[in-house]
Amino acid sequence: MKPGTTPTPDTWFVDNEANWDDRADLHMGGGYSGIDGLIADKSAISNELAQDLARFGDLSGKDVIHLQCHLGTDTIGFARRGANRVVGVDLSANSLRDARNIADAAGLSVEYVHANVYDARAAVEGDFDLVYTSLGVLCWLPDIDRWARTVASLLKPGGAFFIRDDHPMFMTIWDIGDDAPDDLLVKQSYFQQVHPLTWEDEGSYADAPGAPRIKRTTNHQWNHSLAEIITALIRAGLVIDVVEETPFSAWCAWPHLMVQEADGRWRLRDNPERLPLQFVIEAHKN
Repeated sequence: MKPGTTPTPDTWFVDNEANWDDRADLHMGGGYSGIDGLIADKSAISNELAQDLARFGDLSGKDVIHLQCHLGTDTIGFARRGANRVVGVDLSANSLRDARNIADAAGLSVEYVHANVYDARAAVEGDFDLVYTSLGVLCWLPDIDRWARTVASLLKPGGAFFIRDDHPMFMTIWDIGDDAPDDLLVKQSYFQQVHPLTWEDEGSYADAPGAPRIKRTTNHQWNHSLAEIITALIRAGLVIDVVEETPFSAWCAWPHLMVQEADGRWRLRDNPERLPLQFVIEAHKN
């Protein structure tokens, strides 16, 4: 991937929506996240949700909203665990088309709303016991404070917020390539920048031979430091309960440097304690 020219704010989300529409088609063509298994097994939940489900306690009667839900493979798990109302929000219409088809095939009731995450409060009625978001989400957002205010606005008093995402330090080493074939190279900004990094790529993090290529390749991304994320949530009125950093990733960024664990997670082959690859934040609204 190579940085492109500086885009304008008017094009950021237009480009990203088109890019994610094409990613949805690629992911559906590539057997993304074991979709067939999730449909066939009426008790199955995604591996991504399974690792954190115990944190949420009894979901019976709870209202849950999943922000930036993509194909809804995590979203349907909340319905399977007895949540009263489950809503998924995503920028990509194609992603939600497929998410609805998956939920229908699984026999589950999930509301899917097509909206920019910043517009979620206006697009969705009601307040929620749990706001959930996970993996590969914050890098698509230019303003972390606005995101945090949106999260807080969706919560009932006492409601819980949860995020698991790629660690911002991990994201600074995005393009390792030939620059550092046997080691790590900090190359991108750790802190939030006004202008995004703009990329051109016809592939995706979840790919397979024969899956359709991304035609609208332009996409824009931002990094946000861990302190910026935590402080934004505090400013929005949330109380931070848990912050975790882990040396495991859900995906393989550097095949020559990483190995896969038995549970499917990836870590650095040598000295994995060198670099945090994911973080978790749990918070609640007073």
